[in-house]
Amino acid sequence: MVFMVENQRHQSVRYRRNADINITNLMDVMMVLLVVFMVAAPLMTSGIALDLPKVGGKALEGEETSINISVDKEGYYYIGETEVPADKIVDKLKAMVEANKTLSVTISGDSGAEYGRIIGLMAILKEAGFDKVGLKTEPKPLNQRKKK
Repeated sequence: MVFMVENQRHQSVRYRRNADINITNLMDVMMVLLVVFMVAAPLMTSGIALDLPKVGGKALEGEETSINISVDKEGYYYIGETEVPADKIVDKLKAMVEANKTLSVTISGDSGAEYGRIIGLMAILKEAGFDKVGLKTEPKPLNQRKKK
């Protein structure tokens, strides 16, 4: 809104209102986005549902990231949620490692999967030059652990 005021010499001088930024709408949008991401984050886990073997030991600590290859009970291989044939796994992994040299490989084998499929995958990876290969398990429930 512009006001015209005439001063004593009959010249017009313009006065403008100070425009304040109203951030209420911005805060409403940000709160909605925060709630959406908080609800959606647990659903964004990648991979397939596996029944991992339960063994003792504690989780590995560190900053290192890894590529997870899953072996389901039917013996199919997955990187994330994508099924990958055994002859294509090495090519995909090499492309991923080219982008990040510090990546290691972790194999998540379903407890119902054939032992030979998991060991065969480890052999394929070793022949391709992957030295950092680990097996992913879940810790035993507390009531099943031996007391020391």
